[in-house]
Amino acid sequence: MGTVHRVVFGNCRTMKEIHDESIQLMVTSPPYYNAPFDYPNLFKNYGEFLRLIDHLARDLYRVLAPGRVACFVTDDMLVKGEKYPVVADITRLMLDAGFRYRDRIVWVKPKGYVRISRRSGVVIQHPYPMYYYPDNIQESILIFQKGRFDYSHLQELDPKSLSESKISIDDYHNQEWYLTVWNITNVLPLRERLEKGIAAFPEEIPKRLIKLFSFHGETVLDPFLGSGTTMRVAQELGRNSWGYEIDRGLKKIIAQKLEYKHGLDSRVEFLFRRAPKESRASAPRRQRPSLSHRDAVTPRLRCLQLFQ
Repeated sequence: MGTVHRVVFGNCRTMKEIHDESIQLMVTSPPYYNAPFDYPNLFKNYGEFLRLIDHLARDLYRVLAPGRVACFVTDDMLVKGEKYPVVADITRLMLDAGFRYRDRIVWVKPKGYVRISRRSGVVIQHPYPMYYYPDNIQESILIFQKGRFDYSHLQELDPKSLSESKISIDDYHNQEWYLTVWNITNVLPLRERLEKGIAAFPEEIPKRLIKLFSFHGETVLDPFLGSGTTMRVAQELGRNSWGYEIDRGLKKIIAQKLEYKHGLDSRVEFLFRRAPKESRASAPRRQRPSLSHRDAVTPRLRCLQLFQ
């Protein structure tokens, strides 16, 4: 059975295109609040960033199936000398939305990725107490759950889906998935990299999370899709997916990532909400296009227009 992947170019504050309780796993990395190198001045202030996460968390509770998991790859952010407690605040907002706090994994990047910077090098210039500010080589993978999972669900799966969902014990041991610390090389800023200029996370992170928290044939969501890394991995692992992205300029890169390869039977759809400058009152009302399997076309990439 083929997989279906739908990219909505629109804000994830409300994910009205997705039916209630139809998502089995969320994996995402929200924009790091006004990070100097990736998202400078993206938000007017920290409160605006938190309101975005709050709206997402509440609609995420609606679309996520009971017992299923939501994962955020994020970390506290240093902006203009001020440290913002992103991890604590996302945790609080997810708990307020009704989720359980299940786990936190620390993603550690190679030590050579960051050399002594102006921040940590202050101690070298002033080797005295109170001058210490460390350089960061880790991020957090926050794992939340909507209630508790009913393990009798495994009895309802067909044998093929259950077999293809089996976790490799060799990977589990050899790559130390069982620890709360994962040592994974980050996406390096190489010139030939497809995501040049985009803050992408390594495919190994969604690969592990999708294998550990979803079954073959289920649906994965990434509300901050970016260049489409989560969707690409979901496609390769036989999962369906939804993704939200506000930058329409990333369509070409996402399409390249999701090209039909390696004998994968998958369909990709691009859906566009009405541009914000058009008001509800002046917009003609049209019925939302059907997203059923019978709408498949060739080639496998199709574009739909959605109206708010």
